[in-house]
Amino acid sequence: MAEHLVQIRWERGEAAFVDNRYSRKHVWRFDGGVEVPGSSSPHVVPLPYSVEAAVDPEEAFIASLSSCHMLWFLAIAAERRYVVDRYRDDAGGRLGKNAAGRMAMTRVTLRPAVQFGGAQQPTVGEIAAMHHEAHDKCFIANSVKTEVRCEPRLEV
Repeated sequence: MAEHLVQIRWERGEAAFVDNRYSRKHVWRFDGGVEVPGSSSPHVVPLPYSVEAAVDPEEAFIASLSSCHMLWFLAIAAERRYVVDRYRDDAGGRLGKNAAGRMAMTRVTLRPAVQFGGAQQPTVGEIAAMHHEAHDKCFIANSVKTEVRCEPRLEV
């Protein structure tokens, strides 16, 4: 299988560093050339040492689970000859202490809403089955210990 590469870049700048008063702002550079501003979450490290407008690791974790689930769902729907017009997921995650007492993303909840087009419309049960299969096939969900929930919605 292919190796997936991401480069993370951070520089201290003028900060003293050892007093813990340095910027957590950094850049994620993906192998396709896209750069994304990253930072710690302001919920974890207060402003101005975090950047609220940047993506934090917790958000990226949720996004990767949601994206992987969506991509599998779309493939499964296409295979079953259902036309998907729109897919939206308002996913969320909870940071808390795990069973070992360490801070972790203890739950991620996916809330996908899918709009289908065309004459062939899946039943609620068929939609649930496709979401279940997408969850089972998702590489990211299969890679983590976090409870990953999927709560499909009917509207986009």
